Amino acid sequence: MKALALPPWLANLRVGSDAALITGVALVLGILVVPLPSALLDAAQALNTTISVLVLMVALLLVKPLEFASFPQILLITTLFRLGLNVATTRAILADGQQGVDAAGAIIATFGRYLMGGDIVVGMIVFAILLLVNHVVVSKGAGRVAEVAARFHLDGLPGKQMAIDADLNAGNIDEKEARRRRKELEEESSFHGAMDGASKFVKGDATAGLVSTFINLLGGFAIGTLRHGMSAGDAVMTYSILTVGDGLVGQIPALLVSVAAAIVVTKGGSDERADIQMANQLSGWKPLAVASGASAMMGVLPGMPLLPFAILAGGTGVAAWYKRKEQTAPKEDTVSHSAPSAETEQPIGQVLRMDLLRLELGYGLLSLAAGDAPRLTEQIRGLRRSIAQEMGFVLPSIRIQDNLELPPDTYILRVKEIEAGRGQLRPPLLLAIDPNGGLPDMQGDRTSEPTFGLPALWIEERNREEALARGVTVVDCPGVLATHITEIVREHMPELLSFSETQKLLDELPKEQQKLVTDLIPAQVNVSTVQRVLQSLLAERVSVRDLPTILEGMQEAMAANMRSLHGMVAVVRAKLARQISEAARGAMGHVPIITLSPDWEVAFTEALVGPPEDRQLAMEPVKLSEFLNRLRDALDNADAQGETAAIVTSAALRPHIRAILERFRPATAVLSQAEIHPRVRIRSLGSI
Repeated sequence: MKALALPPWLANLRVGSDAALITGVALVLGILVVPLPSALLDAAQALNTTISVLVLMVALLLVKPLEFASFPQILLITTLFRLGLNVATTRAILADGQQGVDAAGAIIATFGRYLMGGDIVVGMIVFAILLLVNHVVVSKGAGRVAEVAARFHLDGLPGKQMAIDADLNAGNIDEKEARRRRKELEEESSFHGAMDGASKFVKGDATAGLVSTFINLLGGFAIGTLRHGMSAGDAVMTYSILTVGDGLVGQIPALLVSVAAAIVVTKGGSDERADIQMANQLSGWKPLAVASGASAMMGVLPGMPLLPFAILAGGTGVAAWYKRKEQTAPKEDTVSHSAPSAETEQPIGQVLRMDLLRLELGYGLLSLAAGDAPRLTEQIRGLRRSIAQEMGFVLPSIRIQDNLELPPDTYILRVKEIEAGRGQLRPPLLLAIDPNGGLPDMQGDRTSEPTFGLPALWIEERNREEALARGVTVVDCPGVLATHITEIVREHMPELLSFSETQKLLDELPKEQQKLVTDLIPAQVNVSTVQRVLQSLLAERVSVRDLPTILEGMQEAMAANMRSLHGMVAVVRAKLARQISEAARGAMGHVPIITLSPDWEVAFTEALVGPPEDRQLAMEPVKLSEFLNRLRDALDNADAQGETAAIVTSAALRPHIRAILERFRPATAVLSQAEIHPRVRIRSLGSI
């Protein structure tokens, strides 16, 4: 079917909307200065009423307030238009009122005569009530609602922004959807703030109409009697009709716009139009039944008119009966009409879900996780508790499932669906490991320990005592698997610390520490920045349990204008100097260190390129290879002395030295001078 074409003038309406708006505002300003004849006043009053009805209808049919985002500007323009009409009609009434009630146009005269009804006192009282309804009830109420809505929306803005970031980091939405939500959130904030200000226009318009009424009545009476020689009775009658007519023509559109503003600011929390929403919520059978009974009781009271109450009682009663019948009617059996696979089909959303940690077992290892009290689950529960106490965050749950594609004695541990480690177990055999690194001198099947690759033996339970007597470490299969899981978890802790887990850590801080959180987030940094700082610490196995001190360090870094990640981490690590030094302390109570010579410090400093907030190392390969050889020699020498040495350098070079060392000695700590606590004893094992 061919669509109907719009007339050319209507199709081009949007094209000329900018010129029309500018012309309209200019004409409104012109009304304030140029006197208008009565015919133009009638046309302007008719236009004012039509625009007000149009605005009210749009407000009634809104689904979301943001669909009428131009409403604050429309309020301003319509208010300016009505004020211009007030000035024009006041000028016409005071200048030409002695000519009769038609001096300000036929619309004003008709409204004035109709409301007066031949009685000045009754007409003035009715008009005063209309003014009070608009000024005190509707305008003031709409202004208060707009003020509260703007305040609560702005107060909830940080939480909504963090929710968007959380959904983005969790993978529930993509970057495009996140940008759309942020833009919508920004538009909502601007809209509610603008409505808070625009509500003052509505209230001011009502006040201006009230003042204009007194000016027209008192000024017209004075001018008519003193300047034009009218009798007091004629002056009161003429100017009362003109005043009330002018006020009524102005206040009715103002009341319509005030009601529209009240509807817009009270619309929220639902995605339905106001008429549908009210109809659904007022059509419950119980309220309708009670309303029907109340109407019937009112109708039978002495002196009450029976007919209207009987009609209302009957109408609401029939509606209640139909709604009750509709709710109690048996619903159709939809199962028989659905597709046979609908019950068993997996929701597509579940396919997208990702396990942060998953342990897959070959069918020969399923006994480790079976039974009433499997030892493996106990080991994992203890591991999660240990990680929480030691590193400061709760490890995600580990999902255990079978994988029939694996060899029977094989297991795989996956981090975010990617294989992070695998090994072989032979329950109920035990794994015997020589602490000195050699192969135990006893009978058993040779193998390699899956976590560190040490030579080991699978032995039977009856040989346990013999192995222990030889000083060999004996571990059962759940213990071997738990150790492997522990090391893999430690290696991947930064990946496992998600946005939601970071938010949870912040929320669970003690009440006395919440002021620190609110001062820092989101005023200075967001939760994502806190997450990145914590991930940087966990990457070097620095505990984040002392979260208040970490937040204080970030606050100090922001105060010192150190906004880069490396800068914030450096300040935080300096704040954690006591904790870091304690972790690096050896068995003899001191911190064994290897320092960089001044020549290497200068060489690395000169090799740094890029802006201060994002320095990169650009050292010549030959020079870097020489440094690596000397670093290996120094660490091997420390190992020969039975010491686990830490490399000490400047704070500016520490991240770059750490990046180099991470390739072949990830467990070796790299510290800056500021991270060594003054009261900690150190032992120098040499210099590179």
